[in-house]
Amino acid sequence: MSSSRWGVLGCAVLSALLVACAHPGPRAGATSRAPLAAGEHERVVNGVRLYYRVAGDAPATRAPVLFLHGGPGYNSYSFARLMGPRLEKSRRMVYLDQRGCGRSERPWNGRYSLEVLVADLEALRQELGLERWVLLGHSFGGTLALEYAARYPQHVAGMVFVSGFSDAAASFSTWKSELERQYPGRLAETETPEEASDYERVMEALQGLDARTFFHTLQFRDATYLQQQEEVDAESGLRNTGELSRALFSNELPGYRFTAAERLTVPVLVIGGRYDQTIGLESMKALAKALPRATLLEYERSGHFPYLEEPNRFEQDVSRFLSTLP
Repeated sequence: MSSSRWGVLGCAVLSALLVACAHPGPRAGATSRAPLAAGEHERVVNGVRLYYRVAGDAPATRAPVLFLHGGPGYNSYSFARLMGPRLEKSRRMVYLDQRGCGRSERPWNGRYSLEVLVADLEALRQELGLERWVLLGHSFGGTLALEYAARYPQHVAGMVFVSGFSDAAASFSTWKSELERQYPGRLAETETPEEASDYERVMEALQGLDARTFFHTLQFRDATYLQQQEEVDAESGLRNTGELSRALFSNELPGYRFTAAERLTVPVLVIGGRYDQTIGLESMKALAKALPRATLLEYERSGHFPYLEEPNRFEQDVSRFLSTLP
């Protein structure tokens, strides 16, 4: 079984949900005002129309925070809805939907890659007229934050890395262990080549099982939080098209590992949930150890969504960290 067949499923587990394929058109409220004016915006950058929303009343002298959602293929709505108002009290926030995601355009040529996504961010920074910004990445958004900061360190004032994906082999090993725990002997029954990766083995083994429920158990320690997340997703009206996830999981992500830690000399706050089996806390610990100026915070009552499961602590920790940045 090739990994490309399971691209949508594999990346949906790195976001909030495995959802149906639908995509809204341009938002009627999006405007063409000044790039950093409060409200919704649509800008054509790097050959694609990107949607973003600006909120918060912090002084213009302080670097704004760019939120990068997970997925690949999710959107910025749920974080902006659940945590945005808390962080907007001290920082100007920019909530971006990546290309092919949420309210942003699906590129006609199917142009998707880590390099292109990073180029989108740099083009957006220039469009906004910013010298530096702070990156706040959740799940796959953390991957983009790392790659952007390694490529453009001079434009990053700091980073908040939440439940981020930085070492594919480590994360997929976590999936494998959890699958063996829930379905003893299932992996041994799969017909995969000896050289198959853990990702391929898990995806093969999930055929005929309730894969959606399995991945939910990796993400949420309590079904109550899953219900809350689903309610916010339904409220948004947005769906994952699967295009971005298929492209990245067919090519770059199954073997991904961040290898440029020495280039990130800015302060980095790494937040990981003890019950996050989507990423695995050990990979986040390893990243924090490798980064020159990182602080790791372990959330003892959280899975993959600390801002949903421990919102008060998340607000306090992130706001305190942001207060130390220019």
